[in-house]
Amino acid sequence: MRISRTLLAGATALTATLGLLCASPAARAATPNTPTPHVAPAPLPDLLPSAQAPAAAGSGPVCWFGACYDYVSGRQLTDVSGASIRMLQAEPRIKPGDTESHSLQELALQSADQKSTVEIGWTVDLGLNGDTRPHLFVYHWVNGAESCYNGCGFVQVSRTVKPGMAVRPGTAAGFAIENLAGDWWAFYDGQAVGYFPGALWQGGYTRAQLVTAFGEVAHATGSTCEQMGDGRDGTRHGSSWIGDFRLTGSTDTPALTVTATSPNLYDAGRLTRTSFRLGGPGSGPC
Repeated sequence: MRISRTLLAGATALTATLGLLCASPAARAATPNTPTPHVAPAPLPDLLPSAQAPAAAGSGPVCWFGACYDYVSGRQLTDVSGASIRMLQAEPRIKPGDTESHSLQELALQSADQKSTVEIGWTVDLGLNGDTRPHLFVYHWVNGAESCYNGCGFVQVSRTVKPGMAVRPGTAAGFAIENLAGDWWAFYDGQAVGYFPGALWQGGYTRAQLVTAFGEVAHATGSTCEQMGDGRDGTRHGSSWIGDFRLTGSTDTPALTVTATSPNLYDAGRLTRTSFRLGGPGSGPC
């Protein structure tokens, strides 16, 4: 998978995948006989001392296997059984007919050695989905081995919310991951979508030590950049956002550290301990 392979490469501080669990304020009822995510009271969004875009000295895009990847990422080192966010579902533009590029916002939980990961998010990816609308996806890594989108052991539970389905751009939704009874459950707007059985990791991955929420774009080497988020810079009003960040089963207070690989192309704004804006038009060569 192009998305997570870069994250596991460890080339930058953004090589953390994220896992987060979330429910909307008006959470929908979960599918009968399925769990609901644990939701702690939302903390007030205290502004960070430096509520500004990331430093200009970004690491630059991560390029390998003929493609380059850029990130605007919020991350926290901790020890959790789950985490949650809400975020805007945007419809970034990618080049017509380009089946190699993508633009997404994702949430994942990752082990301390960065080899095991559970992910959920939305992506605009013509090669994966056959169109340029945003679609829900799930993914996972097992001990450093990649798998596939929306399958490879994922157990579907919901009859109405399915990985791969199109989501409505311009609306907000909750994305969540939580370990329940040894299995990693994925939630969308408070509804249990399904789970990755703990047996995939032989029971060895039940808690995560790295939580990350981010926007990502991928483009061919030497190509023009894709839009991130809704195409507006993260410092602009109306840009895409990730917020309501929460931890489950942790003694730590939620506190995101936000960075960008190429802040001249994609940046962040209005940073708080639990939220940030992100995006960019991606104009110019990458």
